[in-house]
Amino acid sequence: MLTTHPFDDDKLREECGVFGIWGADTAAAMVALGLHALQHRGQEAAGITSWDGRQFHTHRAMGHVAGNFDRDEIIRALPGRVACGHVRYSTSGETALRNVQPLFAELSSGGFAVAHNGNISNAMKLRHELVRRGSIFQSTSDTETIIHLVATSSYRTLLDRFIDALKRVEGAYSLVCLTPEGMIACRDPLGIRPLVMGRVGDAYIFASETVALDVVGATFLREIEPGELVILSEKGIRSIRPFAPVRPRPCIFEHVYFSRPDSIAGGTSVYSVRKAIGAELALENPVEADLVVPVPDSGTPAAIGYAQASGIPFELGIIRSHYVGRTFIQPGDQVRHLGVKLKHNANRALIDGQRVVLIDDSIVRGTTSVKILQMLRDAGAAEVHLRIASPPTRHSCYYGVDTPERAKLLAAQMTVAEMATYIGADSLAFISVDGLYRALGAREGRNEMQPQHCDACFTGDYPTHLTDQEEVAPADQLSMLDERVVV
Repeated sequence: MLTTHPFDDDKLREECGVFGIWGADTAAAMVALGLHALQHRGQEAAGITSWDGRQFHTHRAMGHVAGNFDRDEIIRALPGRVACGHVRYSTSGETALRNVQPLFAELSSGGFAVAHNGNISNAMKLRHELVRRGSIFQSTSDTETIIHLVATSSYRTLLDRFIDALKRVEGAYSLVCLTPEGMIACRDPLGIRPLVMGRVGDAYIFASETVALDVVGATFLREIEPGELVILSEKGIRSIRPFAPVRPRPCIFEHVYFSRPDSIAGGTSVYSVRKAIGAELALENPVEADLVVPVPDSGTPAAIGYAQASGIPFELGIIRSHYVGRTFIQPGDQVRHLGVKLKHNANRALIDGQRVVLIDDSIVRGTTSVKILQMLRDAGAAEVHLRIASPPTRHSCYYGVDTPERAKLLAAQMTVAEMATYIGADSLAFISVDGLYRALGAREGRNEMQPQHCDACFTGDYPTHLTDQEEVAPADQLSMLDERVVV
């Protein structure tokens, strides 16, 4: 079996997206629409949990939102004016329905549902402690650790128990939680993963990106601030900040690739930032060429910026098919090789005999770049100069991104010159870390003393402890390591 997204296989994937709504007559339907807009953040599974004032209702399924939540009977089975939902990818461990979110548990205070974007970097250590104290886990997801910490907290109120749980976890989290008392939306103190707030009519919405607000006709109100908890209940809305303030470090890769270009992140248009990245890339790494060609679709805004800054014409030299299913069964190696062209194909009439500047957002393992370069060579390209709209990815992410282990990251194993030879490019260049920051509006580039973003995948400067990576796991944790799923 071969994925028909051959150029997506080698991308860093944001692990999930969350959406919650409070006070809408058609809450579950609104969540389904919002999840459609966040589908790019997780295409493996989706789930919705609603609360009708008496009990919780949940539907979770493998696959895309479309096909699982586009039937009236499914939405009718999720009644209530309050609901939250989730789309996900997994990295390691099993792909199973028990790991699909929102996760739900019956606590002493009542039902508790949680949708989580991020990764708890000390989840294995906490889980080991909880299991030794008698907790029984139903999934291999790090998110379930939060539920058990809430359940075992000695504080009296649910909100205090929830805060107590969050103070014990490390890493990145944007959460939308549903309880009989109300809805809680929160973001980790560093604000690594995004979360925004909007309003449609009298209903409030929380979502991973502003594009999800647009789809349901909601007005963007503001971002949830790092370390902030927003609580919605019948008593109204309130905000608390229970954590000691720290300098925020939102994920810089949201601007490079994860977020949809029609979203607003950090008060800035993602599309505009990506064009600015392309322009900065052209200033840092010019080349004589005839055409600027993007790897569609993620490389397109940066390619437009590169073309405008360099004066080299922009052309769609690779055409993407939007009508291919997610998988295609291949009967043999020959057909499997041909399957690469199901999703993308070189526009030979433009490429033949031309010197091409090829723009992509990143290089991970390098396998994708090899395929693309060969495709352009086969189409007659005279030269191919590869330009990357992010710095070299030399370090793994532990904050909710599907990243290979460091040994499989091409930039961690080779110099840029060696990478160019391996890929088959006439030249290869990346935007610098400072150039990326300048494209984001920081005139002086990256502040070495106080970095403005989490850029650990480029710099190795991780903003939190990585307990599960730094500590040697005892023998009785080895099976847990094998099964771990990051969501």
